[in-house]
Amino acid sequence: MTERLAGKRAVVTGAGRGIGRQIAVMFAGQGAKVLACDIDADALGRLAGEHPSILTHVADLTTEDGAGGLGEAAAEALSAVDVLVNAAAIVRFAPIPDMALADFHTTTKGEIDTVFLVTRAHWRLLEASGAASIINFASANTHTALKGLPAIAHTAGKGAAYAMTRQMAMEGGPFGIRANSIAPGFTVTEETEQHLDGPLMDNVRAKLMVGRLGTTTDIGHLAVYLASDESGFVTGADFRIDGGATAW
Repeated sequence: MTERLAGKRAVVTGAGRGIGRQIAVMFAGQGAKVLACDIDADALGRLAGEHPSILTHVADLTTEDGAGGLGEAAAEALSAVDVLVNAAAIVRFAPIPDMALADFHTTTKGEIDTVFLVTRAHWRLLEASGAASIINFASANTHTALKGLPAIAHTAGKGAAYAMTRQMAMEGGPFGIRANSIAPGFTVTEETEQHLDGPLMDNVRAKLMVGRLGTTTDIGHLAVYLASDESGFVTGADFRIDGGATAW
């Protein structure tokens, strides 16, 4: 199947690298008009250089001004928004006794505030679509703890995103807005590939039911489905995509 997102207007945050970047590229490849946002201007420049059809916008989405500016850019470039992907995140890891409050707040701002602020800034544009899809990101760590991963702040952030998704689905339903979350397990990206060896990865691999780690393309395929009309009866759901890691 090709052009599954033909005519769709999409905003993808965290699109400078990793999962967000791959989703932006795959959406464009499926016919969507994509506005990609990241705080990293250089990363967005590389994305635009490789994929000239993708529009870009640089913003700090932990602030009201940054999220509001992205909403204004989306209104100007797209008129309405059919798909909003909240992939932007900032995370700090540390054991509970060593976790500084500032780092905890950096994570909750990066994983909770961004989802709220960006969604609020685009809500009227989603309403204008009449058949819109919000895609948020939870995590395998929303559902289970992983031995060796000091993720107290991350679990708080992604647990909140998981819960907020259901509320978005409830409030969005009357306006034709669906909301779902994706909960990836360990996925190989520019950020995570430095951790592919060591005791933590032994714990990750021990939980897998399949013989490999996840890729950004794996996540992108699911995002394409949730963005498309194929998932028109799907809302308020969370999709675990983790090689079976949270199934046992």
